[in-house]
Amino acid sequence: MADQIIRVLAKDAPIKAAAISARELVERARQIHRTLPVATAALGRSLMACSMMGNQLKEEQGSVTLRIKGGGPLGAITAVSDSDGNVRGYVQNPAVELPLRGPAKLDVGSAVGTDGALTIIKDLNLKEPYVGTVPLVSGEIAEDVTAYFAESEQVPTACALGVLADQDQSVLCAGGYLIQLLPGADESVIAAVERGVSRVGSVTDVLNRGVTVRQLLEQVLEDFTLEVLTQAPVEYRCYCTRERVERALISMGRRELESLIAEQGGAELSCQFCDKVYHFERSELEALLAAL
Repeated sequence: MADQIIRVLAKDAPIKAAAISARELVERARQIHRTLPVATAALGRSLMACSMMGNQLKEEQGSVTLRIKGGGPLGAITAVSDSDGNVRGYVQNPAVELPLRGPAKLDVGSAVGTDGALTIIKDLNLKEPYVGTVPLVSGEIAEDVTAYFAESEQVPTACALGVLADQDQSVLCAGGYLIQLLPGADESVIAAVERGVSRVGSVTDVLNRGVTVRQLLEQVLEDFTLEVLTQAPVEYRCYCTRERVERALISMGRRELESLIAEQGGAELSCQFCDKVYHFERSELEALLAAL
């Protein structure tokens, strides 16, 4: 089944929720960046969280950027989503390996670290983007996203994210959910959501049994009647173009461009988000230089 995001509302309680299935999306990221399993899990969780946040935006041309810097061996993680939930990203050190925390349990928290922060940037095409930053709680990412919503947006949230790697290191399944309480949610609603989260447990265990994302939300929120708002495909999507790369070269300035031409005679630039490589001959660099 193609990757997708589903958004629902509870008819009988002040709850909204979203869930994502993202095996193909995360596998595409793994292939592009050649990540080892713990990096695949950390980047995959970040991509899925960012995708669900982007899908919440009402601004059609808006975007969400998620950045994690935890001081761990993975280094910085960046994910960027458009308003449909299509997302791209990268991890600074994709070849990190760490011992497992337990049977088939990747130590994402240690790989990410907790000596740092999670930053969310929402670009709604206003004069200034919204920026929220919170200290990392565990480095496991889902708990950190929960803390972000509680502290920065004052929205009580339950977040679960999971990536399961196969024996050949490819992605077997990946998914997650965001459940958020709206104003008016009382203690009974909170308790029911907590029971559902605890009862369902690991997202990857559920998805690996063939459960759909809609069924996942229905299991977690079985005490409520859900109304589906939207259900749409998402993918790993990069927006790089040759024109954008040319602008990046021009932004280097005259001196740097002259040095590049003199020393290398040409240029080969790779997009940090995808596996596309842009080649520039000497004549093309000289034309950019002339344009300055």
